[in-house]
Order: sequence, then structure tokens, then C-alpha cells
Amino acid sequence: MVNKDQVKGAAKQTTGAVKEAAGKATGSTKTEMKGKAEKTAGKVQKEVGNARERAK
Repeated sequence: MVNKDQVKGAAKQTTGAVKEAAGKATGSTKTEMKGKAEKTAGKVQKEVGNARERAK
């Protein structure tokens, strides 16, 4: 079963990856760093969801 944290985390990872790529393409290090940060936050949130599922 999939929980909210897993879904939201995966979505954040995808959004972060897109922002990171856009930042690289445009040469905007600020956008690239924001994308990396969002991607990392998504990974953490997804892992929290995974841990909750394993605990069930």
C-alpha cells in the first residue's frame, strides 16, 4: 500500500529534478540549488512514508 508521504515525496523529487535541470539549462545556480534542495526533501519524505509502511 502507498501512503501520502510516499506520493508527496515522489512528487517533490520529480519537481525538484525538473527545477534542477532548468537551472542547469539556463545557467541559474539559484534555481538549480532550489531544485536539488526540493529533490532531497522529497527523498526524505518518501523514506518517512516507506518507514511508516514497514512499521505497519
